[in-house]
Amino acid sequence: MSKLQFYPYRILTISSLLILFQPLLVSSLCTCETQHKDQNASQAVTYKLVAIASILVSSAIGVCLPLLLKNVPALRPEKAIYFLIKAFAAGVILATGFLHILPDAYDSLKSPCLSENPWGGFPFTGFIAMMAAILTLMMEAFATGYHRRSELRKAQPVNGDEESDGDHAGHVHGSAFVLERSNSSDLIRHRVVSQVLELGIVVHSVIIGISLGASESPKTIKPLVAALSFHQFFEGMGLGGCISQAKYKIKATIIMVLFFSLTTPTGIAVGLGISKIYDENSPTALIVQGVLNSASAGILIYMALVDLLATDFMNPKMQSNVRLQLGAYATLLLGAASMSVLAKWGGI
Repeated sequence: MSKLQFYPYRILTISSLLILFQPLLVSSLCTCETQHKDQNASQAVTYKLVAIASILVSSAIGVCLPLLLKNVPALRPEKAIYFLIKAFAAGVILATGFLHILPDAYDSLKSPCLSENPWGGFPFTGFIAMMAAILTLMMEAFATGYHRRSELRKAQPVNGDEESDGDHAGHVHGSAFVLERSNSSDLIRHRVVSQVLELGIVVHSVIIGISLGASESPKTIKPLVAALSFHQFFEGMGLGGCISQAKYKIKATIIMVLFFSLTTPTGIAVGLGISKIYDENSPTALIVQGVLNSASAGILIYMALVDLLATDFMNPKMQSNVRLQLGAYATLLLGAASMSVLAKWGGI
């Protein structure tokens, strides 16, 4: 038999060996040992301090921008450009949940450093994200329902003397009450949305801050500084728009702005303090990160789709204006694309 006849058999033999040994090759690459190459503690500290300053400034600018511009006539809620800005912010938040947080959660809970039972036998990432979204829905529905029931109990019936003044007066009184109740219900919904949205963002921000602060590799930290700065800026714009709609008093607004702006820098500072003892590959760290990231992803995905996009895209003003619809589609995709680029560029 010629060499040419033996050639297919050689290929088949080599392919069979590769298939048989592939699990061994893959498992040899999966290690729970912390990688110490490219570490430079002093240089890493410098980058971390730069990251704290850069992320703090970008977060503050992003979340404050919608609040500072809310009094501009062109940016009022009834204007078309307001819908475009909200669509962009929703795209940013949606992409953050799908492309940044959910993959991190999956990597953590599917790590070879965790035992196969139970973490390898059940899709905990998707399950926790699903339950977080369901619980968010239940919490919003309960809070809104409680407020509406309270408003109904406060309603005072019209007196007989007032009715005798004429049907017109009673009709005006009733219309004013319905309008006031409707505005009040919208306000409480906006406040619930802003608070839950901030919760979802803050949970992820703490985790990425600690991870960055605990790293001692300048090559890992350097690209994250710029990527996280843009990341926090865009997220801040989305959150700032929701805070603006909630119409908080000045004190509550300042607290929410500070809470968002300081979360990631605080996480970096905490990570810097525990960098000598923190092991990102330990089972405890992986489980905590995976569970919290999964819940955060579920919250943000729900908020973006239901509370931001569905509410605006079902609005009669947008549905009656084709140009506004197309513009909102474009800005939605632009927001999602901007975070997609960051996911590829910065690896976050």
